[in-house]
Amino acid sequence: MIAVKIVIDKYIPFLQESLSGYDVTALSPEDINATTVRDADALIVRTRTLVGRQLLEHSRVQFVATATIGTDHLDTTYLDGAGIKWYSSPGCNAQAVCDYTEEALDEWLPTTGKTSPTIGIIGVGHVGSLVKEMARRKGLRILLNDPPKGLSTPLRTIAKQADIITFHTPLQDDTFHLGNEEFFSLCRPGTLIINAARGGIVDEKALLRSHLPYIIDTWEGEPQLDMEVLHNAFRASFHIAGYSLQGKINATQQCLDALSEYFGTPPLAVDEKAVSLQQGSGDTRPCWLERISTELKQYPDQFEQLRKQYKLR
Repeated sequence: MIAVKIVIDKYIPFLQESLSGYDVTALSPEDINATTVRDADALIVRTRTLVGRQLLEHSRVQFVATATIGTDHLDTTYLDGAGIKWYSSPGCNAQAVCDYTEEALDEWLPTTGKTSPTIGIIGVGHVGSLVKEMARRKGLRILLNDPPKGLSTPLRTIAKQADIITFHTPLQDDTFHLGNEEFFSLCRPGTLIINAARGGIVDEKALLRSHLPYIIDTWEGEPQLDMEVLHNAFRASFHIAGYSLQGKINATQQCLDALSEYFGTPPLAVDEKAVSLQQGSGDTRPCWLERISTELKQYPDQFEQLRKQYKLR
């Protein structure tokens, strides 16, 4: 037994099976608290666990990893100040989110009659870059906004010219409600808004008032949803845009790599037997997003359960 005690979110695919030889406690997110992590050396979570002073101050945790691209659930200022090393999984599910966005377009475009629409991509990192290439293959006119990367089509221009606007930015102070009342007021009627990035990047109430069509995967205040926003969505899903088999393998492997590197333990690999049991289990038939949307609208109070039971694409 390797002398590293690890608390993990039990819903991270393949993780527990891949940590044989470690002292692992696998818990539901709601059971990860100051008491259960007190004696742990390492913590591996998803977005459902807020990691900061309240959770870790009286623990011996020295390593935190999240099996997600986003880090807004980590108080990185506290972690850095406390000397706790933290790691995310950048790009792990980028292809999956791109595939989700492509499915959204495939379900939306036939309803419009448009033959050469313009897409505005806000945020051109791991996901946005793949969305750009996908849009190019589809023959769409492309507008890009990502000032740190020198891609500076103004947001006002994108709002005025795009037929589809898709957000792929992290959630931080300068991106909170990036899609807001002023932005939506500049859009032409019928412009499709897609948020499969983070809840809070789009002001959902303002989006509802705009009467623009929209597709949302990541919600403000999830798992509690605004019922009016939900039921007026063209498509709606339960934060599963990045839920593909390969995306989950990538995220888990990145966490394993960070863990073994930090503690100087032998390299780890995702358990192949666990992966083989998941192969081909997800729904990728045409209009799969429509089916998910119907399910969520029928059972909105089961957001978390639907998400946990979702079969990886």
